[in-house]
Amino acid sequence: METRVAFQEELQRLQAQALEGLDMVVVTLERTMEALEQQDVELAQMVVQDDDRLDGRYLEVHQGILSLLARQAPVATDLRLVAALLDVIKHVERMGDQCVNIAKLIPLSGHEPPRHRALVETLVEMGRLSGALVQQAGRAFAERDVALAEDLVARDVAVNQLNRECFRLALEAGDDPDAREWAMMMLLAARNLERIGDNAVDIGEQTAFVVTGLFREFTDASRPAVIGPR
Repeated sequence: METRVAFQEELQRLQAQALEGLDMVVVTLERTMEALEQQDVELAQMVVQDDDRLDGRYLEVHQGILSLLARQAPVATDLRLVAALLDVIKHVERMGDQCVNIAKLIPLSGHEPPRHRALVETLVEMGRLSGALVQQAGRAFAERDVALAEDLVARDVAVNQLNRECFRLALEAGDDPDAREWAMMMLLAARNLERIGDNAVDIGEQTAFVVTGLFREFTDASRPAVIGPR
């Protein structure tokens, strides 16, 4: 019985560490967007350097879960949580990498002010919405709130729409080769922001899996494929 209690406590500790990783992503994303908006190369370099913290959190949770599995085999419900946490922490690491991808574009786009203010403003709004998605995904997982998790899909639509708007605005950047190159860099930034939103939705899917034991992709409305129970 004591072994079982210790297992549950360790599993909850690992969940807390994984969800703290999502909070770290939100902070990193905010700094990334500030660097992008201000074309702040030094701040962008700090984002790149600080990615070691998110990588460290990934390794900490991942290795902690493997160690826990080696010491005691979980029952079905716990096994779902273990599998979901492995998925959540993987998305934490990916979103950190996506912030780094954006930060690395900033030195390439030059030190001068943004050439197309509307495009930058659209990217900043994408960053704000993507950060809100990450926060909501973490809250849904912590509270085991399937409805809140499913709501991520509707909110992610706005991020996808802004991604398409970025493409339209990039076409208006001008015929100057430098302006076109800058616009292409910003489109790469938009793509990474769109992927952060997708990762948040994926975490929402893991929330539903933990609660129901069934895995389904929220975004396939025409064919609600269900895999499980596990």
